[in-house]
Amino acid sequence: MTKTSNLDLLHRSRAAVWHPCTQMKQHETLPLIPIQRGDGAWLVDFNGVRYLDAVSSWWVNLFGHCNPRINAAIVEQLGQLEHVMLAGFTHEPVITLSERLAKLAPTGLGHCFYASDGASAVEIALKMSAHYWRNCGYPDKTNFISLQNSYHGETLGALSVTDVALFKDAYGALLKQHATVPSPDSRLAEAGESSHDYALRCAVQLEDYLQQHHQNIAAFIIEPLVQGAAGMAMYHPVYLARARALCDQFNVHLIADEIAVGMGRTGTMFACEQASAGIGQMNGITPDFLCLSKGITGGYLPLSVVMTRGQIYQAFYADEIARGFLHSHSYTGNPLACRAALATLDIFEQDNVLAENKNKAAYFNRIAQPLRAHPHVKHFRNIGMIWAFEVEQTKPNFAQRCFALALEQQLLLRPIGNTLYFIPPYIISEAEMDELITRTLIVIDRLTN
Repeated sequence: MTKTSNLDLLHRSRAAVWHPCTQMKQHETLPLIPIQRGDGAWLVDFNGVRYLDAVSSWWVNLFGHCNPRINAAIVEQLGQLEHVMLAGFTHEPVITLSERLAKLAPTGLGHCFYASDGASAVEIALKMSAHYWRNCGYPDKTNFISLQNSYHGETLGALSVTDVALFKDAYGALLKQHATVPSPDSRLAEAGESSHDYALRCAVQLEDYLQQHHQNIAAFIIEPLVQGAAGMAMYHPVYLARARALCDQFNVHLIADEIAVGMGRTGTMFACEQASAGIGQMNGITPDFLCLSKGITGGYLPLSVVMTRGQIYQAFYADEIARGFLHSHSYTGNPLACRAALATLDIFEQDNVLAENKNKAAYFNRIAQPLRAHPHVKHFRNIGMIWAFEVEQTKPNFAQRCFALALEQQLLLRPIGNTLYFIPPYIISEAEMDELITRTLIVIDRLTN
């Protein structure tokens, strides 16, 4: 058998595969990287070159590539049941996963509706919210609000609450236009203004908008604590507490999009747990809808879930089909994906992951001091297992150049604009953290000299 090469796969992929969120013409000069296998925090190409996966392959991989415990769970499930439709049927993995998530999630989120990806979860939450109000006699509550610079997915419903200029310019004519309110992104605070005070100032503007328009608003959708596509925009948790209180006051649902920030990424299992009524207080909130995906299967298989309250579930419980929630996916609650998710939850529990991550984050912050002090690095920030900073420089195409230079240093980095970020797998070792910092400094020096 002829040995497969990087070059052979590169030509075949460019001829047959249309890659996501990619201008394919760029790959005339920036070659695709064919990956043969994964090994912990590393990806290995067909020439044996290893790349440290510092972004968890689009933020999904929690416990390393080819994790033996997740592998074993999927193999065991494969010998029992690979799939059955979830309409009229059920199975043990989806039941057990739903029960375990209900115990872990903020109080009151006892019902799980499954899909395959984050954007689909957002679609479900938006539809479920508007349909709930219709079932309850409020048919005019069909509008949504989101934060400026928000990102919630790229299907049409999700794009309608996404505030990214590139997507709005391309697909705006297809979308129902919904309003945005100011982002509490701490980078936008005025000189001398604390992140806490800026978040409260933004919450006042949210209150003003709800005061005027709540009769027509179904829900406020928010990425708790970190707006990912906005360049890892981090904000004070007091905003979450105020958002919950205001949604209650004005009879509007709160949708927490924890697709990227859930499953321990911000330091707690769910970011909503960190909502605070004041400085130093962690009270936590329960959203009306909690959207999860990405890391829920450890990065193995497509799965997403929308968790919601019993009150919302009961509004659909009736004799008439039209009052039921009209949404389905062919692979809803796939048994293999659910077993991967259960294995992921087992690792969290057995390895005391959240406590270990605090130790790893503390170590990373200590060794990152040279990076924080670099003259071209601004707004260095961290929450949980997410780090981000801006690189000041004037040359064009920063993200593309950074990606290419990082590959030369055997790093997988994927900047957003001029924002560099690290979202590594939780199993990253101290030696690998050292390598990540050292090699990133080389990349930044080459970018800025």
